[in-house]
Amino acid sequence: MKNNFAESLNTAVFTTKYILEKNLPILYVYHYEEDGAWQFSGEEECTDSDYRIISLEEMINIDKSILELAELPLGGKAYRENKDSNWIVKDKS
Repeated sequence: MKNNFAESLNTAVFTTKYILEKNLPILYVYHYEEDGAWQFSGEEECTDSDYRIISLEEMINIDKSILELAELPLGGKAYRENKDSNWIVKDKS
């Protein structure tokens, strides 16, 4: 698998049980400035217990469109209306 991310494919990333268990779409992506962590979530309101940790490779396998966001800078965010929409990137501001 081609990996455009600076991080290795076995890097741990955050997602939600809704994406993993209910196959809901990834609509929001955050690249945290503090520690470089990645979070992939949907529109569901989540508590801490709703989050899961998986590998970046697993996340790419769920939705290859996140490869478009590999160069999202630290502190950057991206979102889209639905799984067929284009990503809208918001740099740190």
